[in-house]
Order: sequence, then structure tokens, then C-alpha cells
Amino acid sequence: MFNNLRRLMPYMGDALPKLIIGVIVAMFSSAVALSIPYVLRALVDGPLSTGDARQIWPGAFLLLALSAVEAGLLFLRRFFMLQPGAMLDGTMRIAIYSRLQRLPISFHDRWQSGQLLSRAMGDVSTMRRWLSFGFVSIVVSAFTLVLGLGVLFWMNALLGLVFTLFILPLVYISIRFRFAFNKVSRQAQDQAGELTTSVEESVHGVRVIKSFGRSQHFQDMFNDRATQLRETELSKGRTAGRLSFWLVLIPDAALAATLVLGIGLAANGVVTVGTMFAFFATSAVLRWPLENIGMLLALTIDASNALDRYYEVIDSPVDIHDEPGAVEMTPGPGELVFDDVHFRFADTEDGEPDIINGLNLHIAPGETVALIGLTGSGKSTVTSLVARINDVTAGRILIDGQDIRDVTLKSLRTEVAMAFEDPTLFSLSVRENVLLGREELVDAPGEQTDKTLQSALDIAQAGFVAELPKGVETRVGEEGLSLSGGQRQRLALARAIATEPRMLILDDPLSALDVNTEAMVEQALRSVLSRTTALVVAHRPSTVMLADRVALLDNGVITEIGSHKELLARSPRYRHVISALDAESTLLDTPSGEEARS
Repeated sequence: MFNNLRRLMPYMGDALPKLIIGVIVAMFSSAVALSIPYVLRALVDGPLSTGDARQIWPGAFLLLALSAVEAGLLFLRRFFMLQPGAMLDGTMRIAIYSRLQRLPISFHDRWQSGQLLSRAMGDVSTMRRWLSFGFVSIVVSAFTLVLGLGVLFWMNALLGLVFTLFILPLVYISIRFRFAFNKVSRQAQDQAGELTTSVEESVHGVRVIKSFGRSQHFQDMFNDRATQLRETELSKGRTAGRLSFWLVLIPDAALAATLVLGIGLAANGVVTVGTMFAFFATSAVLRWPLENIGMLLALTIDASNALDRYYEVIDSPVDIHDEPGAVEMTPGPGELVFDDVHFRFADTEDGEPDIINGLNLHIAPGETVALIGLTGSGKSTVTSLVARINDVTAGRILIDGQDIRDVTLKSLRTEVAMAFEDPTLFSLSVRENVLLGREELVDAPGEQTDKTLQSALDIAQAGFVAELPKGVETRVGEEGLSLSGGQRQRLALARAIATEPRMLILDDPLSALDVNTEAMVEQALRSVLSRTTALVVAHRPSTVMLADRVALLDNGVITEIGSHKELLARSPRYRHVISALDAESTLLDTPSGEEARS
């Protein structure tokens, strides 16, 4: 744990000196507490033994002063420890959120969102509690034990030796506790992440769960996971409880043994009554660090596991990033070239073919190319390569002669806009969602902003926005689930159009629309497509009609390219694919039996 402490230092920033001061202040407070028994010894052996009441007052005032100093130092300790913990909490959350934004899509495909959430929230909170309380308590406890045992030996070597020998077994017991507690601690944190995932999935999928009448099934699944976590937490409690038993019993036994021995020594005049009184007063000061070893060890182990879990995310490699020497993308007409492009996922087994296996395609400035293919042919994968959502594994993609890996990600993604089949909206207003890609307009209301917003909504046929309670200022709710699928798709399309991009990538963004609405959107889209370069994934024959040319993707390569009429005339494979798409779209657009009969 302490080896990893250095990794926490950058997160505390300017608050690190306060952490150091807080530890030093806490150590002074402990030293003051250990000095009080000396004053008690002087009082017992002096005025209390002689009966001179006048000598009691100076000692009493000294005790009061030392108590006030100790209280003041404790206040300062809390004051100085507050900012480092708060700073650590905030900067670690910002760091992991930033990392999650930069990590590749393949990472997010592998990880449960609940596990990521538990690391960003629960594990960071555990680290903050450990730094603010556990770390300083461990340092001060160790300092107090070393200094306190030294004081006991200085008062009487024999009594100090007996007390030390009695508490030595606590070292062995604590080591065994560490190994036993570490396993259940990590298990509990992982199970908490799984439980968080269950809650998140159930909330997001509540419509599906209710529609299939499976609420009790998911309730039972959640109960099972919650029960597992409860049993693990109980196991943690039992492990800590066994340690606490020994942490209370052994120091009490040490006190009992030294008491019997001390009485004998005092009776023989080897030690004074004041020394005995001070010895046991010092032993009482040592009880807190001894009895809290279990709590501090448990907190430290929890924090160590939390730190490991946190760095599992932070240390994950960012495969897609700005290459050394990356430059801003230069203005250009919008030529897009796929040059012998290959792509395979990192976990693809050796011997399996690439998903994209030598794709070549040239799209002229202002041209619209429709990409069609059967399910699983790799169409969506191709679209993800243009904005480097995924990175090519071989070959290159050029925009106006620039390799997209040679330009900065920010400038590339400013020039390339995407609309997906499965649209994602945020818990923001319609205005903020549509203008998401226009950073300069989001917080700058005005005529230009309103014009851009309204134009994008008109092209996407999103007139329904005017009927929302607050119009474009209406918050659409989490993931936009308060809207229909078609409404979400139209707002996502409007978002892509509003960026006025050099490249427009559309991954079947009209699949949730009815035939009439789709026709209106396609008609309005022609004005946008006439002034931008576009790659459109088509799942409906009607979408193909938007394109100047059509490219047929088959087994990761372009096998045919030409106009729709040309390909119909010369390519049997194209006719097969287009008829398959026509059958799928007819099935999707045909009403059910009762609707058809009505």
C-alpha cells in the first residue's frame, strides 16, 4: 500500500504540504498526550504524598495547559487533513472520467458500466477516507507505540519488557489477518460493482422488463447478488471481529501482568507509587493504537484494493491517441480515400480473417456513396474508422491527402460528423443536444445559433420539437428515453447536420422512421449532401437512392461499385443483396395482421 502512496501524490497538488503538516501536528499531539503521565507522577510522588496542597495547583494548571494544547493540536490536525482528502477525491474522479473518455470503444465493450461506476465513486471515496483518517492514524499510532514503549522502558525496564513481550503476538495475528481479510475485501468490492451493474441495467431496461413481465425474475437475480454481497460483508465482519477479540484481550492481559508485578515492585520499594500511576496512565494512552490496529488494517486493505481497482482503469492502454508530430487538419474540399484498409479487433484469434480485409474506396469531394452489404459484412466497422472510433490495423485513410493518423483527433472529429442507427441523447435540452458538436454556439445564444439550430431541425424533419413543453429548451431526459425511437434518430441526425462537417458519416440513421417520414428526411437531406462528402450505410433500398454511387461490401472488401442502375444491370450479387434489403425493409414496414385488416 505504501509503495503505491507515491502514485497518489500528484492528485493532491498544492495540498500535499498540508498533509505533511497534519501528520507532524498529529505526532506532536501524541507526544503531548504521553507527557501528561509525567505530570501525574510528579503530583502523586510530590504534593499528594506530602499533603502540601499548595503544590497541587501548579501541577493542576500544567495538566490543564497540556490538555488544552492537545485539544488544539487535534483541531489543527483535522484542519490540515481536510484539504488533501478533498483534493484527492476531486482530482481522482476527474482523472478516471478523463481516462474513460480517452479509452477505446473495445475497452468499454469489455467492461461492465457498473464496475466502472463503482471504481469512479466507491473506490475513490474509500481512498479519500483512508488518506484523511487511516493514513495519519497509522503513522501516529506507530509513532505513539514506539515512543510510548520507550517511555515504559524508561520508567521501569522490567515492567516495560513484560508489557512488550505480552503484546508481541499481535504482530503475528495482524499478519494473518491481513492475508485473510485481503481476499474477502477485494471480493466484496467486485461484488458491489456487479450489484451496481444490475441496478443500472434494470433501470435502463425497465421498459423491456415490464413489457415481458419479468420484473420478478430480475428481482430474484438482484436479490441473489445482494445476498452474496451481504454474506461477503459478514465474512469481513467476522474476520475483523476475531482480530478485535485478540486486540482487546492481549493488551488487557499485559496490563494485568504488569499490575501484579508492579504491586510487588512497589511493595519492595523498587518503584514509587507515582511511577506506577504514570506507567499505567501511559499504558492507557497506548490502548487506542493497539485496539484500533484491526480497524486501521481493514481500512488500509480496503484502500489498497480500491487503489488496485482504480489503476486497473487508469493503466489501461489508450490505443487511439494523437501520434507524435500530429498537426491540425488543413482545410480542403473533402476527398475521402480508403487505401488497402484492414481492421481486426485485438482479441481476434490468429488465423481468422480481418473484418475489413483490404478495402479500397475513393469518394470525390461532394460525392455521396452508399455502402450496402448483408448483415455482418462490416459496414458499421467501416464508418467507425473514418473518425478513428476504431483505428485501422493496416493501410490508411486519407482526407484531402492527409492520413487521418497524422492529424489531431480533435481537428479530425471536428471535420467528421456521425449519426448512428442507435442514437444516444444526453440529459440536456434539445438545443444543447443538437448543438453538441458546435462548441462555439452552445453557450452563445443569438441569431446565428438559432438559425443553425432551426435549419438542422428542419432538415431532420424534427418539427415535433415545437410541441414539447418548452420547445428547444425541453430537457429530453436520460438517454432521451422520453422520446420515441424515431424522434431520437431525427435529433441525432440534426446534431450531425448542425456541425456543417466536411465529412458526413451516416450509419443507417433512419431505420426507426416510417416510410413517409423517411422520404421527407431524404428529400431534405439532399441539400446537405450536395455540399458535403458523405458515406451512408444503407439498410433500405430507398436510402440507396440518395447516393451518387453505391459500394457493395462483401467479406470485408468492396466487390462492386457504381450507380444503382449500373449495378442492377451487371451484378447478380448486388441484385441479391438489394432484394434481401428490400425484403427486410418490407417486413419492418408492413403492419401486423390486425393493423393490415383494419
